[in-house]
Amino acid sequence: MKITFDVSVQNFKSIDVLPKSWVIEDYIKLLDILEYGDTDGLTDKELEEMCLLSLADLEPHESAEIVLRYVFKNQFNDGQFESLSYEIIEDQSWETYSDLHKHQDFFNVGQLLYKAYNGKFKHPTAMLFEVVFKANRAESLSVFENELEATIIRLLAQGMPSNTLLKRLLKDELKGADFPSANDILWQLDRIDSSTSSFTYRVLSSKRWFDDIKYVEDFTAILELE
Repeated sequence: MKITFDVSVQNFKSIDVLPKSWVIEDYIKLLDILEYGDTDGLTDKELEEMCLLSLADLEPHESAEIVLRYVFKNQFNDGQFESLSYEIIEDQSWETYSDLHKHQDFFNVGQLLYKAYNGKFKHPTAMLFEVVFKANRAESLSVFENELEATIIRLLAQGMPSNTLLKRLLKDELKGADFPSANDILWQLDRIDSSTSSFTYRVLSSKRWFDDIKYVEDFTAILELE
């Protein structure tokens, strides 16, 4: 069974801070770890500024290890945290680390450190865009009820260049094989509009996967179902 969609990618932009990635409570907790002292009376803006300045007072790898430990808790051992604290200075861990499930958290670590050190760390960049999927028949929209992330990636990939990373690394998954990494590729996904024949989603993902989305014009995609 084949289902056809008209796909339109809209409002594409690059961002370097993920929505709601760092909140005031995070800055307060980090300041406590950094032994800043009393934070009572500081405004939200001052809390962020003091956190960034306190991190910048340390050697880059020292700050990196503090933030890595704060974000990842007990997901790594001491030796791994130490190694990662040096690697993240030179590497884009949010794109290169072997475990895709950790990429979004690495992005948030990198974003904070990049801002604290004014560019000494690599600059994290993510892709934010909206995509409209219009079906010929209303019942076709039911395909989004299961494996939502995988379905959206399979449809989007059809409009992207032939040499895009998604097509080179995930050939089997795009053809319908098990796609467990789909949830880790799409970091944030929200349906922002719907009608009897279309759904509109806001998609947030890594530049690694969707940098080529800026070249995509409206296209037709076919989803094959057993």
